[in-house]
Amino acid sequence: MTAAELREPRPGRLPRRLPLRQVLCLLPVLLVAVAAVRHRSVLAEGFAHLRSAEWPWLLAAVGTTCLTWVAAAVTRQGAVVQRLPRRRLLATQFAAGAANHLLPTGLGASAVNLRFLTVCGVSLARSSAALALYMLAESIARLALLAALLLAFPNALRLGGLLPSGVVGPLLYTVGAVLVAAAGAALCVRRLRAAVASFVRTALSEARSVHCRPARALALWGGSLAFPALQAVSLVAVGRALALPVPSVHMALAYLAATTAVALVPTPGGFGSVEAALVVALVAAGGPAAVATAVVVAYRIITVWLPLLPGALTLGALVRLKVI
Repeated sequence: MTAAELREPRPGRLPRRLPLRQVLCLLPVLLVAVAAVRHRSVLAEGFAHLRSAEWPWLLAAVGTTCLTWVAAAVTRQGAVVQRLPRRRLLATQFAAGAANHLLPTGLGASAVNLRFLTVCGVSLARSSAALALYMLAESIARLALLAALLLAFPNALRLGGLLPSGVVGPLLYTVGAVLVAAAGAALCVRRLRAAVASFVRTALSEARSVHCRPARALALWGGSLAFPALQAVSLVAVGRALALPVPSVHMALAYLAATTAVALVPTPGGFGSVEAALVVALVAAGGPAAVATAVVVAYRIITVWLPLLPGALTLGALVRLKVI
């Protein structure tokens, strides 16, 4: 019997199962299709708004959206001492954006970047520490920008008529209780306490190593500041394209406030929660509800839905090429 005959499937034999890597290559595209079907009414409404918008401003929004991936790549490089391959790093951030919109917020991008760092030779402990440093720096930068704009424009947001009375206090108490419970569990469980202590030691060591290199520290904090600033500029550009009667700085402040408020909501890509928070924030900044809704839908089309399929294809290609 020849080798070709041996390779041919015999009658009645079950077909060979697809390798796991091929399944993982197809999974992102499948998830995009499912998400698009579930949100088809939002997509139709968003594209309708884009047809009536001013295209120069929309192109500006697309350009600043592309720059957010560059800022993310710069920040990721700043979080590790080891030099990472630039092109693969940038492609990974583009793919991570798609993964982040298909999985609960933060999990998709973290998983993709963790895998990328380990493939690049960074140990799992150091890769996890780098992810934690990145998220900490980005959160601090976002809060710093928000605080600076609130101090400069204290009357930009009028939330009094939008939030139920007495809702802020219980919300803060709930967040505090969750943090205290998590800290208590980490201290009471012996194995968990040992794991947390080991991770903290590794993270502090990595943070010291990064900040001993001025280039890495500049990339970490410069990219962390640029990332939310570019996202806010994208929203401002879409607002200008649809003639939203709100000052540009107030729109940027509304974006930072809304995204900070929904940061703890574990929905895929913030679908639903981000849109609602942005509409509330833009109305609080003085925009009409109808126009604010149109701006938010068009903004999410540009920043989420248009890059989603190319990002998913890039993610599948990176998996196939064993970059991640």
